[in-house]
This record gives sequence, structure tokens and C-alpha cells, in this order.
Amino acid sequence: MKKFLLILALIIMPYCAHTAELPNVQINLRDYHGIIIPEGTFVPVMNTQEISTQSCDEGYKVKFICTNDLFLHDTNIIPKDTEFYGYIEKINSPIIGTNASMKIKITKMVYTDGYEVPVRGYLYTSNDNLFGGGISEPAKYVRIAQRQQKVKKTTLQARPSYERKMGTHTTIAPGSNELIILTSPVWITHTLTN
Repeated sequence: MKKFLLILALIIMPYCAHTAELPNVQINLRDYHGIIIPEGTFVPVMNTQEISTQSCDEGYKVKFICTNDLFLHDTNIIPKDTEFYGYIEKINSPIIGTNASMKIKITKMVYTDGYEVPVRGYLYTSNDNLFGGGISEPAKYVRIAQRQQKVKKTTLQARPSYERKMGTHTTIAPGSNELIILTSPVWITHTLTN
């Protein structure tokens, strides 16, 4: 019986309670919608410090500064001097035949007013965003006789052998112009105005 009265009281109570009308205190917001920077967008940046496979380890923090304003639909979404932060995600040491390489991941951008936006991107190269990693110099050259058809004489040509030297370390110089490629869309709700 007690359960029945409790359930009945819970059902009847909302009808008996007197609710006061609350005033509408909505704030008029500006007509602003967030902007999505699409995946695959390139951002031109400048390196602020020397990054080398010889002196840096995986996890080493890096910083880049945007060199141009980036506009989308007449809105400056990434102003000049915006800072990008990241770290060295992977380092491959030099070996015989291959130079050292590194992959740099970008994790956030900071506007000039201090507002931070998380991003996902990499420092761009055409080699799957891997800096360095090319073939090292040949260890020696082999001379080959080559017959020239027009002149009717034989000349010696030096071609690289298959043997390679020890690879060298890869360095990104301070002040070098690079590109950041965004690997996922970025939701921007904050823009700077002059």
C-alpha cells in the first residue's frame, strides 16, 4: 500500500505544483558559425630551431611559425605569426647505403593572442612526410668504356658502383621554409580581427 501511495503522489505532484514563468533572458549572440579547415590543407611555416637526427631524440619538441595569412571564405583562419608546436615522432639512424631520416608530428597551433587549437598534422615531404632517408653517396666509381656513334671514338665514363658509403645525418636548418599538412579536419571557432 505504501508503494502505491508513493507512486500516486509522484504522478499527481507535477500537476499540483505551481510553476512560475521564468523570464526569457537569452543573450543575442553574433551570427558566427565555426569554420572547418579541411584535411589535406597545407600551411606555410618557418622553422625556429635546428632539428637534426644527430642531436635530437624521438619526442624532441619543435616549434614553427606561420609565414602567411591563411584565408578560407574571406576569413583569416590562420593569421601570420601563428605558432605551431609538435615533436619528432620517429628517427631512423644512418646506416650503410641510407641517410638518417625523421618524421615530425604537429599537435597544436597557438594564435598570437594565446588561444590554442589542437591540430593533427605532419611536416610535409613527398616521401610520406619523412625527412631524409635517401641513398648515401657511392663508395667508388667504376670506369666503363663507351663507344660514341657520331664521333666514332671510345671514351671512358665513370659510373657509381653498387657499394655505398655510410649514410649522413639529416638536418632541418633554422629559418628554413617548410609546409605542414593537416591529416584531419580542424574545427576553428576563434579568429582574430584587426
